[in-house]
Amino acid sequence: MSVKILAIDDSRTIREMLREALTSAGFVVDLAVDGLDGLDRVRVFSPDVVITDINMPRMNGFEFITAVRKNIKKTALPILVLTTESAQDLKEKARAAGATAWIVKPFDGDRLVSAIKRVSVM
Repeated sequence: MSVKILAIDDSRTIREMLREALTSAGFVVDLAVDGLDGLDRVRVFSPDVVITDINMPRMNGFEFITAVRKNIKKTALPILVLTTESAQDLKEKARAAGATAWIVKPFDGDRLVSAIKRVSVM
C-alpha cells in the first residue's frame, strides 16, 4: 500500500514540483491550494502525511495545523512544514501548534522523501 501525501501550498509551481518529486518516489499525492482547502482534503483523502506551507491566503499553515490537531482530532498525523521562513520563533510556533518537522524551501526532493519516510509508517 502506497503512502498518501497531501501537499498544501498556494504556489502552483511548488505544488507541481511537490507532485513530481513525490509521485516519482512512489507516493500517492493530493494537492490543496490553502489551509481551508487542505482541511477539506484531509477529511476526504485521509492522508498518511501532510506537507504544508505557512504563508497562504484564507487559512495559513499555523491555523491549518491547529485546526487539524483540535477540530479533526488527527493527533498522530505527521505534518511537515515546507516554507521559505527560517526564523526560530516561527519554528517554535509551528511545533507548539503540532507540526512534526520543518523544511526550508527550496526543497531537495531526496531529502523531502527521506523526511517523509522518517515520520510515516511505511
